[in-house]
Order: sequence, then structure tokens, then C-alpha cells
Amino acid sequence: MDRPEIVISFSPDLHVFVGRAHRGGESAVRTDGASSLGHVVESLGVPLTEVGELTVDAVEARPSHVPAAGERIAVRGVTRPQRLPGPARFLLDVHLGTLARRLRLLGVDAAYENLDIGDAALAARSAAEERVMLSRDRGLLHRRELWAGAYVYSHRPEEQLTDVLSRFTPPLAPWTRCTACNGELRAATKESVHTALRDGTERTYDVYARCTACDQVYWRGAHHARLTAIVDDAMRAFG
Repeated sequence: MDRPEIVISFSPDLHVFVGRAHRGGESAVRTDGASSLGHVVESLGVPLTEVGELTVDAVEARPSHVPAAGERIAVRGVTRPQRLPGPARFLLDVHLGTLARRLRLLGVDAAYENLDIGDAALAARSAAEERVMLSRDRGLLHRRELWAGAYVYSHRPEEQLTDVLSRFTPPLAPWTRCTACNGELRAATKESVHTALRDGTERTYDVYARCTACDQVYWRGAHHARLTAIVDDAMRAFG
């Protein structure tokens, strides 16, 4: 019995995931006649986290649709800003530490695993805590148990930050989260953090904050100008 043949096309923003044969417009694909459209799309390399609209013969379809012979399938990327079923809270894998710190700098809830705990554990945490899984690991984004996920397209932290902020438009509240642990910051007096300071710091600075989760103490130190530039750029574009 011949396997059904469909005709499929991917929008240009999805070409990074598919083989060369599927980047030039429509291409023919043989299916097994039983797998869902979502399974077919993923088998060609595209995580469903990156798929927006699916159409079958120009009519919108769901990933559960089972393609029939002769159908013309169009696969489009997500529409930005992307709506989520809950608050924009994130989970980042071990390779995205700088992005996690920059999101926290902007007050975005960004959990981060600094150890490689494995795809199954990351997906389970995404589901349990209802967090968007951010990763450059395409295999991880194929896992069905994810609450939500997104591929991080760039290697560069500044481009990664712009990508996430433009896609999910989370509310920004700079200087309110601990960049080390994601806890909330509270204003602190010099006297209350005295034991955590070196003499030079105590003499030079008067404004402090302390993390309510890990007790990390913050002040406007040598890196403040660089961090302020990151915050100002993000607030101009997305605040």
C-alpha cells in the first residue's frame, strides 16, 4: 500500500529547523497515513513550540489533524507577541545563564538550572511550575510534557534578550530581582547589611538592597553603568 503524499511549505522563519529540501517553497512529503499533522511537522525538524498557524488547503487546522493524500499544508511561525495561558514566567537551561541574569535584572521571573539535570527533569519542572522553557536544545523543545517552550535563536546574549522580550512582552520591573537566585529584592539600610560589606564599600555607597531569598546584598558598584545601559535599552524598546 502506497503511503499518502502531501505537499508542505514552511514560512521562512522556520527554515532554520528544516532540511534544505523543504526551504524553497512547497515540497512533497510521504506520511504513514496515521500520524497527526503535529507529528509530521516535528518529524521534519520543527518543534511545535515554534509553530503558529497550520493550514490544510488554506483552512486553519489543528496539530491533531491526520493529513490525507493530496492535501497542501502550510506551516507558519508564531505570531509576536505570543499569548500564553498564564503569566510570563521562564525556565532556562544550563546554557543560558547570561540571559537568565539579564531577565532577572529587568525584574522578569526567570528560573535557571546551572547544572545539566537532563531534559526530562527540565520538562517536568516547566510543567509543574507553569514556566516557558527557553532553550537552544531542539530536542528538549520536542518534549510533550512542557507547559510552553521557545527556541532561543541567537548565541549572543543581547540578541537573546531582545528575542525573548519581543516574543512574550513580559512586564518589566528593573532592579527588583536577585540576579543570582531570582528572589525578590528589598531596600536595606547600611546598618542592616554592615556585616556583608567591606570597609571600602561601606564608605563609598549609601544605597543597598538585599535578596529576600538568599540574602545577597546589592549596591551600585563598578558594573552599575553597564547594567544601567542594558536596563535603559530594554525599557526604551519594551518598557
